[in-house]
Amino acid sequence: MKANAGTVTNFEVLDLLNSRGASNDTTRVIAPITTLEYKVYDYLMETPACTQTQEIITNFSDQCKDFKLAKAEILNIINIRPSSTVNLASILEEPSERGIDKKAKEGILKLVEALLPSPPIVEARGENEEEETEEGEQS
Repeated sequence: MKANAGTVTNFEVLDLLNSRGASNDTTRVIAPITTLEYKVYDYLMETPACTQTQEIITNFSDQCKDFKLAKAEILNIINIRPSSTVNLASILEEPSERGIDKKAKEGILKLVEALLPSPPIVEARGENEEEETEEGEQS
């Protein structure tokens, strides 16, 4: 990925972090990754980005052309993976003025369901679970 290449998907950020050595490895001492990068990595591993591939993103983007969506809207749909018209409505800017009616929104959601993998199931941390500090010690 080029520096200042414009907007990128969460998948592309996750892919970059993976290429720099980020992983779920608890030791995390070998890779030259900052604490902030690991926090971003950990966050993205709980989002739809961790189940996506570049081929999926390209295919989805190509299929969206019929709906006259802006690039930013497609990017947000890929990153958020809306599952309802309410979620989708918050992403689309002035849809009725651009001819994006209820039928079009349903078509977009069908594409999302068909082409974008479901987000991972993330187990919520219990209150009694121990958290690691930045130094890797148990608190």
